[in-house]
Amino acid sequence: MSNSILEQVTQQIVSDTRSGQSLLLFALVSTLNVEKTGHMYLLSKLKEFTEENRQLAYGLMEMMANNEIGNEAWAEAMTKMEQAIRG
Repeated sequence: MSNSILEQVTQQIVSDTRSGQSLLLFALVSTLNVEKTGHMYLLSKLKEFTEENRQLAYGLMEMMANNEIGNEAWAEAMTKMEQAIRG
């Protein structure tokens, strides 16, 4: 499931880097990527997601709960997302 979530999130961000939904997902991914921050993400931001993207956000949070952040698949997805966002 996790790789599927990562693939879906990556595809969303890469295909439409400037949409609000992509930027919300990227902000969540970036926050989850830095454990030292305590994964500080305002839960009220979940209201701004579409229902479909909110499910992706929950999947990302599940990955964090399962200690899957920072694995090889995560690192590869982060690289793709960051490159897409930075242009």
